[in-house]
Amino acid sequence: MQHWARRLEQEVDGVMRIFGGVQQLREIYKDNRNLFEVQENEPQKLVEKVAGDIESLLDRKVQALKRLADAAENFQKAHRWQDNIKEEDIVYYDAKADAELDDPESEDVERGSKASTLRLDFIEDPNFKNKVNYSYTAVQIPTDIYKGSTVILNELNWTEALENVFMENRRQDPTLLWQVFGSATGVTRYYPATPWRAPKKIDLYDVRRRPWYIQGASSPKDMVIIVDVSGSVSGLTLKLMKTSVCEMLDTLSDDDYVNVASFNEKAQPVSCFTHLVQANVRNKKVFKEAVQGMVAKGTTGYKAGFEYAFDQLQNSNITRANCNKMIMMFTDGGEDRVQDVFEKYNWPNRTVRVFTFSVGQHNYDVTPLQWMACANKGYYFEIPSIGAIRINTQEYLDVLGRPMVLAGKEAKQVQWTNVYEDALGLGLVVTGTLPVFNLTQDGPGEKKNQLILGVMGIDVALNDIKRLTPNYTLGANGYVFAIDLNGYVLLHPNLKPQTTNFREPVTLDFLDAELEDENKEEIRRSMIDGNKGHKQIRTLVKSLDERYIDEVTRNYTWVPIRSTNYSLGLVLPPYSTFYLQANLSDQILQVKLPISKLKDFEFLLPSSFESEGHVFIAPREYCKDLNASDNNTEFLKNFIELMEKVTPDSKQCNNFLLHNLILDTGITQQLVERVWRDQDLNTYSLLAVFAATDGGITRVFPNKAAEDWTENPEPFNASFYRRSLDNHGYVFKPPHQDALLRPLELENDTVGILVSTAVELSLGRRTLRPAVVGVKLDLEAWAEKFKVLASNRTHQDQPQQCGPNSHCEMDCEVNNEDLLCVLIDDGGFLVLSNQNHQWDQVGRFFSEVDANLMLALYNNSFYTRKESYDYQAACAPQPPGNLGAAPRGVFVPTVADFLNLAWWTSAAAWSLFQQLLYGLIYHSWFQADPAEAEGSPETRESSCVMKQTQYYFGSVNASYNAIIDCGNCSRLFHAQRLTNTNLLFVVAEKPLCSQCEAGRLLQKETHSDGPEQCELVQRPRYRRGPHICFDYNATEDTSDCGRGASFPPSLGVLVSLQLLLLLGLPPRPQPQVLVHASRRL
Repeated sequence: MQHWARRLEQEVDGVMRIFGGVQQLREIYKDNRNLFEVQENEPQKLVEKVAGDIESLLDRKVQALKRLADAAENFQKAHRWQDNIKEEDIVYYDAKADAELDDPESEDVERGSKASTLRLDFIEDPNFKNKVNYSYTAVQIPTDIYKGSTVILNELNWTEALENVFMENRRQDPTLLWQVFGSATGVTRYYPATPWRAPKKIDLYDVRRRPWYIQGASSPKDMVIIVDVSGSVSGLTLKLMKTSVCEMLDTLSDDDYVNVASFNEKAQPVSCFTHLVQANVRNKKVFKEAVQGMVAKGTTGYKAGFEYAFDQLQNSNITRANCNKMIMMFTDGGEDRVQDVFEKYNWPNRTVRVFTFSVGQHNYDVTPLQWMACANKGYYFEIPSIGAIRINTQEYLDVLGRPMVLAGKEAKQVQWTNVYEDALGLGLVVTGTLPVFNLTQDGPGEKKNQLILGVMGIDVALNDIKRLTPNYTLGANGYVFAIDLNGYVLLHPNLKPQTTNFREPVTLDFLDAELEDENKEEIRRSMIDGNKGHKQIRTLVKSLDERYIDEVTRNYTWVPIRSTNYSLGLVLPPYSTFYLQANLSDQILQVKLPISKLKDFEFLLPSSFESEGHVFIAPREYCKDLNASDNNTEFLKNFIELMEKVTPDSKQCNNFLLHNLILDTGITQQLVERVWRDQDLNTYSLLAVFAATDGGITRVFPNKAAEDWTENPEPFNASFYRRSLDNHGYVFKPPHQDALLRPLELENDTVGILVSTAVELSLGRRTLRPAVVGVKLDLEAWAEKFKVLASNRTHQDQPQQCGPNSHCEMDCEVNNEDLLCVLIDDGGFLVLSNQNHQWDQVGRFFSEVDANLMLALYNNSFYTRKESYDYQAACAPQPPGNLGAAPRGVFVPTVADFLNLAWWTSAAAWSLFQQLLYGLIYHSWFQADPAEAEGSPETRESSCVMKQTQYYFGSVNASYNAIIDCGNCSRLFHAQRLTNTNLLFVVAEKPLCSQCEAGRLLQKETHSDGPEQCELVQRPRYRRGPHICFDYNATEDTSDCGRGASFPPSLGVLVSLQLLLLLGLPPRPQPQVLVHASRRL
C-alpha cells in the first residue's frame, strides 16, 4: 500500500508541476518586479488608524445628538401646555397615513381623522435605501394610542420645532442617516420624512420597546418577576398574566438580568434558572416558553413570592447588573401587605423598587397593591384587558428614569447600542442614544421635574463603519472585527444574520462568530476590559462553505475605540504581512489616455478569451460609476465600457484595486503563454487549468471550461482560494454533494475535481502568497487512473489476475470486487473510488457511502470532530400544532352559576365575557408570533439555531492497519495520509455482513435548540455592564406611585354586550390607550 501511495503522490505532484505552473508564476512575478511594490501591513498602526477613523465618525454623530437633545429640552421648556388643543390645529406628516388610507377598515378612515396630515413627494435616496423628503419630518404613533388625545397633540406641537435642528444637523454632516426622537408618550418623530413600512398584519411598532430606546431611557436592571398562580386566577386572567410577563421581558436588554417565579403558598422559578440570568434573546426565550406552562392552584401567598424575590436580588455570588433592582408582581388581588417582609429586606433604604400589577377584572380591594408599590419607590398598574398590556408593561421605565433626570448633566452621556435591524430598511445599524429630560417646574420654588421626555437617537449603518476598514490589503483571510462590552460583534465577516426580528437586537458573540478556544476567550476578555494587545495563536477556522476545518496560525491585534464601549481587532495570517501594490506608471505614457489603452487591458477583452483563456473579474467597487451585476459576463461588459472613458488617475476610481487588476491580468496571461497554451490537457485527463489572484482575476483555460466553472468570481469569497492559502501542498476539492440530492451526472465529462495550491513568493526577506493555481481533474478518467496507480501493474500491459489462493498480492484494480480503495479528503468527503458504482457519490460525506469504515477511521483518530452552532440560520416556519391552537385554561361556568344573578356581576362572568369578546375580535392574539404580528408574511423564514459538524485530520500521520470487529465477521483496513495533499488513502476489505452497518457519523447541518441554556448560565461568559449607573437620588419624589380603582361592570352593560354578541353584532373595538395622566407636560 505504501508503494501505491507513493505512486499517487508522484502522479499528483507531476501533474501540478507541469500544468499548475507554480514555479513559472514565481518567475513571472520576478520578471515584472518593476510593475509593483511590496507594502507591509503593520497591525498596530493599522488597527489604531481604523479605531481613530471610527471614533471620528461616531463623534460627529455625538455632536449632532447633543445639539438635538439640548434643543428638545429647550423647546419643551418654552412650550405652553394647551388643554383645548384640537386635531385640526396640528399640521404634520403622518408616516402611516398612506397605509391607513389604503386600508378601508382603518380606524382613522372610519372615524375621519381631523388632523391636518401633509401629503408629501419623495425621492429615492440610495443612502437610506428608501424614498425620502428632506424638507419635513415624519411622525409615527403606535396603533394602540389615540392620536387625538390632548397629550399627543401637545407632544406633536412642541416637537415640530425639532424639524429645523434636524435639517441643520444634516447641513453640517451630510452623511447623517435617520435622526429620531422617541418620546416617552410613544410618539416618534424622525428625519428625513419617509412613509412608514406598513406591515401586512397588526403594526405593533412602539418606539418605547425598541432596543435603542430601552437602553437610552434607563440604567441597567436586576429584575425579578413574580406571578400569582393561586386558584383565584381565572382562565383569562392567567392568560393576561402570561402575556404580560412576555411583554415585560421584551422591555429588557442584554445589559439587564432577570428571573421569573410563580407563587401560591410557595414560590418557585418557572424555568430551570435558579438565579438571575442575562436578559439575552435565548434566555428570554426559555422564560417565555416556561411561563406558558404555569397552572393556577392553591392559595395566594405574597410573603413566599416576595421573600423569594428579595433572596434572588441579594445573591451576590452571581454576575448581575448591579444597578436598578426591582420586583414586578402580577396578581389578581389580595389583602396581605406583607409589611414584615419589606421591613426585613428593604427598609429603611428601599434599594429595591416594587411594581405591582393588578391583572384582570375583579372586585378585590387594590389598596394593598397600591400601598406595596408606594411604600417601595415603585408604581401600581392595572391591566384589566388585553389592550392595556403593552402600555402598562413599559411605563415602569418612567420611574427608573427619575434618578437619571435628577442627575442632570452627569447623566447626559451618549451610549451606543448593540447591532439591530433598522425598522425603516437601512439594514443592520447601531444607534447613538441620549436621554432628553423635562426641565420644567410646576411653579416657583417647586421641585425639579423628574420626567424623562424621551430618547434622541442617530443611526449609523454598519456598512458605513465597514468602509473605514481596509478592504483588500489584508488578503483573503485577514479581517477587522469589533465587539462591545457584552462580547457581541459589531463588525465581523461572519456577522451575516439570515433573518432578523425587529423586536430583538442582533447579538452574535465573538466566541460564536469564530470557533471558540482558550486563546480567543483571553483576547475577548482583554478587549472588553478596554486594553490594547497582540497575540499570535494556533486556532481552528471554518471554511467559507462550512464543510472543512483548518488549523492555522493567526495574529490578533486589538485596541479600544475611545469615547465608545467598543473595541477593535485585526486578524492577519503571517503570509498576509505583506501585499503587492501595482505601480503602472511606466506603462502610462499619457495620463489622459483611457485605461483601455494600457498594455495588459486587451487581455480582459472577451475577444482574447479563445486564445488566452476566460477571465472572471472580482465584482469589486473599482469605480463609483461602475454598475454592479451578479452576472460576471455583464459586470465585465460594464467594466470595459467604463474603462473606455476613465483615465488611470481618475479620482472616481480606486487606483489600488484598478491597477492591481490590470497587473494580474497581464501576469496570468503570461502564465498562459509560458505554460498552458503548449500543453495538451487531455494527455493527463484535465478539464481545465486555472489561476486566481489577490488582484481579483480568475483565469480559466481553455475558454470552453468556463461554461462549467462554478467557483465564486471573487477569489476572497472562493473556498478553494482561502483554503489553499492556509494549507501547504495540494488541496483537493470534490464537487459538493448533498445526501438528499440526486447523484452526480457524469455525462459529457464535465464533472471535475479541483486541485489547487498557493503560490508563495519570496522577495528578499519578505514572503507573501499573491495567487493560487490549480487544475480540474476529469473525474471519470482519474477514477480509472486511480485504479491503475493503486495496482501491481508496472506497464500498460494486461494486469496479472490475483486471488485469495494465488501467490501474488491483491490490488485495487483487479480485485475491486474484494477490495474497496478510496481517497477521502480532510473533511471526510469522498474524492475517488475504485468502485464504479460509487463514482456518482464523489463529494458526499464518506459515512453516507460506507458508514462503518468512516466510523472506524474516526475511532482510530484519523479524524477529529468539531461541533458548533450557527445562531444566524433561517428556518421555514413550523405549522402550529393542535395543542398550540387550543385555548388553555378557559373558565367554564356551571349551570348553577348561570342561574345565580350575583354571578353575572362577578369577576368570573366578566372574565368569561372577555374571553368571548376577544376570541371573536382578536382571534389568535395570545398565540400571535411577534415577528408575524409585525407584518411578516406567513411563509417568511424565522431565525433558528443550526448545529454544524465538521471533521478534520486527527493526530495519526503514519500508515495504519486495523480490524473492524463486527461480531460474527470482521473487516481489515489500511489507511495512510498522502504526503503534500489533504487526502487519506484507504484500502479495506468489502463488508461481508450487515452487522457492520452499526454506527453512522453525521455531518449534515441539523436543526437544534442550541446548547443547553440551563447549563450555560452556570458558566456565563465574561462581560461588563455600562460604566455609569443612575438608580438613586436623594431628592427623588416617590409620591407619584400609581392610583386607580377596579370597578365591576354594570349588569346593564354586560347584558347589552352579551345580546350584541348573540345577535352577531360585536361592537368595533377601540384599542387606543390614553397616555398616562402623569405624562401631562
